[in-house]
Amino acid sequence: MHISFIPYGKRECVEKLLRDMEAQKHLLPMHKGDDIKAMWIDGQIRDVKIAYEYVFPREDLDKVLSTFNYEESPYGINFKLIPMMLLRKLFKLKKQPKHTGEKKYLWRMLGVSVFVLGIREDKDIVGVCELDNGFTHEGI
Repeated sequence: MHISFIPYGKRECVEKLLRDMEAQKHLLPMHKGDDIKAMWIDGQIRDVKIAYEYVFPREDLDKVLSTFNYEESPYGINFKLIPMMLLRKLFKLKKQPKHTGEKKYLWRMLGVSVFVLGIREDKDIVGVCELDNGFTHEGI
């Protein structure tokens, strides 16, 4: 799962947020028939020049959106429709679902607002290395 977003705030605060996101550990579930196991992975930040992309397991989407506390843009219909449609098409993103707000990560969001552009889902793959050999999991 990928979430593309534009952080806005003092550079120092934005950098702290990005470091917290990179330090976040996620549990990646894997399955092979009835056998189920999981592997811990780090959150990944990718700089795509216009925005950032955070890569994480799909099971954590609600927690990531709840942590950003993102709702629809307050900037009016023109800001929502034209640029959002173009940016989503450019990055091949889907609109993010509503979040429940129940669980959150402990990322320092003080002094930073986040404008979520959208999400992109990864397909499942069958692992070939020692840790995930033969197990199916999200192809992060």
